[in-house]
Amino acid sequence: MAVFEASDIVEVAVRIEENGANFYRYAVQLAGKEEVKALFQRLAEEEVKHRQTFAAILAGMSRNLPPEGYDGEYAAYLHDYVDNHLVFTAEAFAAELAKLRNEAAALDFAIQRELDSIHYYREMREMLPAGECAAIDRIIAEEKEHFIRLSALRKRIGP
Repeated sequence: MAVFEASDIVEVAVRIEENGANFYRYAVQLAGKEEVKALFQRLAEEEVKHRQTFAAILAGMSRNLPPEGYDGEYAAYLHDYVDNHLVFTAEAFAAELAKLRNEAAALDFAIQRELDSIHYYREMREMLPAGECAAIDRIIAEEKEHFIRLSALRKRIGP
């Protein structure tokens, strides 16, 4: 029996994408080079689109929510889980952002967060029944694309 359903993973993805968009908006302010600013701005916009895509995927999925004490309790639980225990944790996010002083550090942070997302989705995918993995595969593909673009730019700008 799976611990999570595909819909849970997609719900978490929605929140991760929200948090990612917030980071990229912040990173635009750290960037000095127009090329880096432009990429961060594009990625912020793409994270918003990904969130919308994942929300649409979620809306089309069957969901078997556990019993709730109040409407939205399970969604609140998933949001808190993402914000405080996963890729962009609230405390770690704030602490890491405070350390970022330049675009190279922001790129390194973004690259690591994209890798963390990819690893998270791959691990969670293994817990799902085979028939429910298509949505997760789409999420992984999107995150890989971000990683590739960020890594290529990081190589170009150097240390």
